[in-house]
Amino acid sequence: MTQATYDFGNRTIAITGGAGDIGRATAHRFAANGAGIVLLDVNETKMISAAQELAEFNVPVATIPCDVTNMDAVTQAFAQAAEQFGSIDYVFNNAGYQGVFARTDQYPEADFQAVVEINIIGVFHVLKAAAQQLRHQGGGAIVNMASYAGVVGPPNMLAYAASKFAVIGMTQTAAKDLAPDGIRVNALSPSLIGPGIMWTRQTELQAAVGSQYFDANPKVVEQQMIQSVPMRRLGSLAEVANGVAFLMSDEASYITGFNLEVTGGQ
Repeated sequence: MTQATYDFGNRTIAITGGAGDIGRATAHRFAANGAGIVLLDVNETKMISAAQELAEFNVPVATIPCDVTNMDAVTQAFAQAAEQFGSIDYVFNNAGYQGVFARTDQYPEADFQAVVEINIIGVFHVLKAAAQQLRHQGGGAIVNMASYAGVVGPPNMLAYAASKFAVIGMTQTAAKDLAPDGIRVNALSPSLIGPGIMWTRQTELQAAVGSQYFDANPKVVEQQMIQSVPMRRLGSLAEVANGVAFLMSDEASYITGFNLEVTGGQ
């Protein structure tokens, strides 16, 4: 797959959920084009491992423990990152939780609350702290991690779909609010991305629900899901990272309030 080359030299990106698959792939994408990397995550062990993977690129890398559901922790993390690197140019607001899979009438309240705390409140915390930091510096770019689930509302994913619809709405409002400060805010909505832990988890949990939409065999569910994609294939982690890179790049300097859908194509 051919990748566009962007010059991110002497710039820094902060990535929440930096220890996860999408966070790691995005860190690799930006480091390969010269950006300094700040990884933020609650899982310190995985985050350190992710940082070690970036050694080949010879760029500055920092790991900062951060629970996005805690506003004070997020504010302190961004202050620490800015102090260490001098400035933060880009923020990938990526931390999230997929939640359980269940019918609406059977969805557990505690899990719905957990999804909201991470995917809505957490995204708000990062968006607010990032906006304050970027405004202080004179501008920058933020990409919020949404999802195709926030566009179409898939079955058995009530909390996740609701949270990602909210992220798209926050993106559109924040883009208007922050444009006068030279801050661009966009969202990225991946559809079926894999292979990987999230893809396997999704097919297994959809199969286990026992709904009219999917088979009880996860392998059959995989094919049912892929057949719903126009290009009949999964999107890749690299394609998600490419979307983030484009939205952050100078080539997208005119784009704000946009939701880029990564639905799998070739």
